[in-house]
Amino acid sequence: MFSKPEEKKSVVDMVNSSNVISRETHITGDITAQGNIRIEGTVDGMVKSTTKVVIGDSAIIRGNITSKEAEISGKIEGEVICSELLFLKKSAIINGNISTQKLVVENGAIFNGKCQMNSNSLTVSKSKDKEDSDKKQFAAG
Repeated sequence: MFSKPEEKKSVVDMVNSSNVISRETHITGDITAQGNIRIEGTVDGMVKSTTKVVIGDSAIIRGNITSKEAEISGKIEGEVICSELLFLKKSAIINGNISTQKLVVENGAIFNGKCQMNSNSLTVSKSKDKEDSDKKQFAAG
């Protein structure tokens, strides 16, 4: 009877947890986490989180990143796939393709690759642009 509430609490704690890889750390292999991941060191492999990945200024990632949200300040050599928001800070360097629903890029960020936005956001922006274009034509005519 007491095990069920404790079980739920441990799952919530696991999802809300943060994993930190410090500047002096070098990992060769894939990282998969249920909670947030902050990387300041070097990772040669895939990084995957169901929540958020933060790549610090000193971080170097040689592999793909997959997460719900990501904030990148370091160097990435691989694909970045975010199901919601990708934030590229001014010190970010990405050599690889990006796939995300929302993208924020600070002035100074470097990105070499293709960017694909979620099809839902493209549909919304295209229909809004079409409506604006129709309004302009109607006003001019």
